[in-house]
Amino acid sequence: MSAPRVSLWLGVAVCAVAFAYGAWERRWIADDGLIVLRTVRNLLAGNGPVFNVGERVEVNTSAAWTYIIWFFSWISGVQTEYVVLTVALVLSVTAIPLAMLGTARLYKGGAGWSRLRGSGLLLLPAGGLVYMALPPARDFATSGLEVSLTIFWVALLWWLAVAWSQADRDPVERGETIRYWALTLSTAFVAGLSWLVRPEMALVGGLVLLVMFAAPIGWRLRLGITVAGGFLPVAYQIFRMGYYGLPVPNTAVAKDATGSKWGQGFTYLMNLVEPYSLWLPVLALLLAMPLLLLPARGARAPLTGRFHLPRGGARGLRDQLQRPAVIVAVMFLGGVAETLYWLRQGGDFMSGRVLLAPLFLLLLPVMVIPLRIPARQPGDSKVRGLARLAGGTAGAAIAAVLWVLVIGWALHATTLRGQPDGTSIGRTGIVDERAFYSLQTGHAHPITADDYLDYPRMHALQEILRQTPRGGVYLPSFDYDWWFIDPLPYPRPDDVPLRQTVFFTNLGMTGMNLPLDVRVWDQIGLAWPMASHTARLEDGRIGHDKEMFPDWAVAEAKAYPKRPALPGFIDPDWVNQSRVALTCPQIQQLQSSYSAPLTFDLFKRNLKLSYANYKLRIDRVPEYTLRMCRLDVPPPLTDEQKSMPKP
Repeated sequence: MSAPRVSLWLGVAVCAVAFAYGAWERRWIADDGLIVLRTVRNLLAGNGPVFNVGERVEVNTSAAWTYIIWFFSWISGVQTEYVVLTVALVLSVTAIPLAMLGTARLYKGGAGWSRLRGSGLLLLPAGGLVYMALPPARDFATSGLEVSLTIFWVALLWWLAVAWSQADRDPVERGETIRYWALTLSTAFVAGLSWLVRPEMALVGGLVLLVMFAAPIGWRLRLGITVAGGFLPVAYQIFRMGYYGLPVPNTAVAKDATGSKWGQGFTYLMNLVEPYSLWLPVLALLLAMPLLLLPARGARAPLTGRFHLPRGGARGLRDQLQRPAVIVAVMFLGGVAETLYWLRQGGDFMSGRVLLAPLFLLLLPVMVIPLRIPARQPGDSKVRGLARLAGGTAGAAIAAVLWVLVIGWALHATTLRGQPDGTSIGRTGIVDERAFYSLQTGHAHPITADDYLDYPRMHALQEILRQTPRGGVYLPSFDYDWWFIDPLPYPRPDDVPLRQTVFFTNLGMTGMNLPLDVRVWDQIGLAWPMASHTARLEDGRIGHDKEMFPDWAVAEAKAYPKRPALPGFIDPDWVNQSRVALTCPQIQQLQSSYSAPLTFDLFKRNLKLSYANYKLRIDRVPEYTLRMCRLDVPPPLTDEQKSMPKP
């Protein structure tokens, strides 16, 4: 076996084993990861892809992740927490070797591995080491969130796109033609999945599809690319708009995916870069790239292949699109675009989480790096040979020093804490989620919903729900051991459904530890559209910068609106105003889109009005919503109207 093969596969094996070990040592499932599992439970129970029975709200950003976990849970019958832990770990650990193999293809010629024969080239792990050395990368390898699926999708698309860029688009033999078509359509299909993996990843998948479609490949293959890349995401988009009544997941509304918080975004970026000095290995790899990619005299650069300056205008440019250099540029541009998107969005409240996929994209071209060992070429004169050896040795030595620097940084970064120990969130609103929940639950590796029962309030919530079967709205108190209860009216009117409604931020642990017939709402709006359609608070904690007042929850659940049943911090006047505001035609249309019985007519109406539903905004102060809807503000209630009649 040649030196390039040995060095590559040895690096792949080392990275896979090291990342698997590091991820397992930091294994856990986040509260947000448990949110997905509540939807999976409803799917398995036959209630549809919903979080609360009877409310068609898409609580999970990644549709693909939801259905992957549902499929493996259904086919295996294993507890969903262990399914998601296993699937996440496998995808995360597979992603780095797959990305490394994709990068290694850049140093192949069209004839395959034959160009890697000889002892003059070593393929060494680099970018993969940078990624896996970061503690957040190991944290989110098993978090139950779709980070693992996202980086696996990126790695798979990278491997396929590089292979496609090197394939002969004019094959002669029938077998080669079939393989080329299969490779092209597979690449297009995977690129099209971007919208389902995470909506913003359509920036990357869309760029790859655009390059493939514009390449000189013939109209039949273009049609095939269109169908392969577009059928599934378009079909799901039609389903999403008709079933949920929105053109995007509800999480995009709740977190205002088109919002702008640049200042917080740069704070989030520095939160990832500064603690680990991430700039150091990135700078080293940037400096090494010219030495690594420039070919020796008479050789061919790995990224250019048969590339030459285009002639003949647009057609000449199109002729150059199926090239490795174009794919490298497209993926790098996608990484830059993803980074800018999250900077504009303001990042996230979980340290490093949303920047991991953009970082992975940016590191793709240097997942492995070639170290060329200089040698005299046949036909060189003695002087020329010595000059080649001297120049090559100097370049190789510099590259080797830079690679050793990356190795040293990676070993050091794995030992860094980087973030506070989880005891406090701090002014930035960014926290090490794994450390936070490990501390709050008392479990080093909180994985199952039962582990989260030791989180404050969870045991008390279960107990109080058992004690109050007549239903009502359950609100967290200022004490961790009990909850406020606003019961349903008794005797209960016919238009008030018998239901227990929990109003709490932590949807994952709450939803997974309660029966499916208990409704769980949150003030941020991930599961409650009334909250998701409020305006974003400028000074709110990122990812939690919507704060719907509980008065609306009491009004919508039709709980008893008078004291002393009504908790003291809720204003009966606001409850009354919220009740009237819920009659606003726009709000009723929104409610109908996700809670009315689904018929074909409603499906069609949702398709037409999904964008209007998306744009709707509700003011959390009910009086302002009444004025927006041009409804009369009810007069203040009298003291007698605010209180229960005395016995």
